[in-house]
Amino acid sequence: MTSPFTEFLPATKRALLHRIAVAQTEGRAPSFVAGVAREGHLAWTGSRTSVDGHGPDADTQYRIGSITKTFTAVLVMRLRDEGLLDLGDPLEKHLSGTGVGDVTIAQLLGHSAGLSAESPAPWWERTPGSQRPDLGDVLGEGSRMHPVGRRHHYSNPGYTLLGSLIEAVRGASWEDVLRGEILEPLGLSRTSTRPEAPHAGGWAVHPWADVLLPEPSEDLGLMAPAGQLWSTVTDLCRFAVFLAEGDERVLRESSVREMRTPSVPLESGDWEGTYGLGVQIVRKGGRTLVGHTGSLPGFVAGLWVSVDDGVAAVALANATSGPLTATVAADLVGIVSEAEPRIPEPWKPLPEVDQELLALTGPWYWGTYSFGLRLLADRGLELLPLQGVGRGARFTAEEDGTWTGQNGYYAGETLRVVRREDGSVLHLDLGSFVFTREPYEPEGGVPGGVDPEGWRGLPL
Repeated sequence: MTSPFTEFLPATKRALLHRIAVAQTEGRAPSFVAGVAREGHLAWTGSRTSVDGHGPDADTQYRIGSITKTFTAVLVMRLRDEGLLDLGDPLEKHLSGTGVGDVTIAQLLGHSAGLSAESPAPWWERTPGSQRPDLGDVLGEGSRMHPVGRRHHYSNPGYTLLGSLIEAVRGASWEDVLRGEILEPLGLSRTSTRPEAPHAGGWAVHPWADVLLPEPSEDLGLMAPAGQLWSTVTDLCRFAVFLAEGDERVLRESSVREMRTPSVPLESGDWEGTYGLGVQIVRKGGRTLVGHTGSLPGFVAGLWVSVDDGVAAVALANATSGPLTATVAADLVGIVSEAEPRIPEPWKPLPEVDQELLALTGPWYWGTYSFGLRLLADRGLELLPLQGVGRGARFTAEEDGTWTGQNGYYAGETLRVVRREDGSVLHLDLGSFVFTREPYEPEGGVPGGVDPEGWRGLPL
């Protein structure tokens, strides 16, 4: 996201404005505000309102509901990167007395801990957090809904546990940790746990009449890490860029990429979407979008980023139901990506040539399957099937002279060069699979050996 081409064409701007205008009208939202970031910068904002002469802008706060969970997940990943915990640790190791201490931190992040979707009555989103002063009040009895780790089941109490975990490990409140470790480093000065003017008011719109009812705005207490935050289009677009690129001041790119990796499949029939570690992942219009949706009484929100297109979008509205902010945010990404496709960086040759690595490039064979090995920047390699059948992958170089798979079937697997005593290359070993220069090369070290009579025809 470094290209200077951030200014949209007039036709693109009109299409974006038309999309949110339709959403505000059809969704009967008192107000609707949206923004698009491209190549790391806020490139467009727009709004619609039913109040004459008083429209919201990119600096107006709205409540963002469960988008808060992504912020909480980033704080947990920071603790992991600092070595203060492991995602495979049981919760009990760091936060005792919850009654569900056997679930892992990763399971809580990905909503696969089997916990209930909501806290016990009364409805936590419309009542003060003071009614749930302890974690036992948040979890209640019978909080386990499903076998641990077996399925995705969205859980608000699960993220309450993660907020308390952060407080236990850091020795400070979730709010203070959030401010010091995410909001201030990223410059999200208009994101807060309580509304700060200018901010929108939350409304319920009657389902059968064009009339309004104000919604309460409660401090959620222990439930805050699951949905407390207020934010703006400007701040959320900046946060969306962070989810695509990372920021060494907060979380390195490899860790945000890990957050964007599916952690558990959703139920059958729902395969167009899944969940990573604190982020939702969906397929729409042929592209992958990562981000999160959010809602609390009076507000709905959507944030999506297409990493491949370098485009992110945010949509916010102040109505309990009706405005399809998540759909609109996805549509805004699609409008920009299709009308103004990303301009690729100019091709450049590698700055230096390693002759030994260069000699490894070209065709290789796993049995009779043909592959091509390409040399990438920073001594990386890419293995691609040459006939459209086979498992390809990219590999990053390690200090010990091996390579680690980054995607697909070979993600995490080790690629190494096996040499003869004279130093010449015998074969490539990829997770025990042997790749040779010729199909079933007799002297290539193929497991099980090669028939000594070699290749032959079949007499007619």
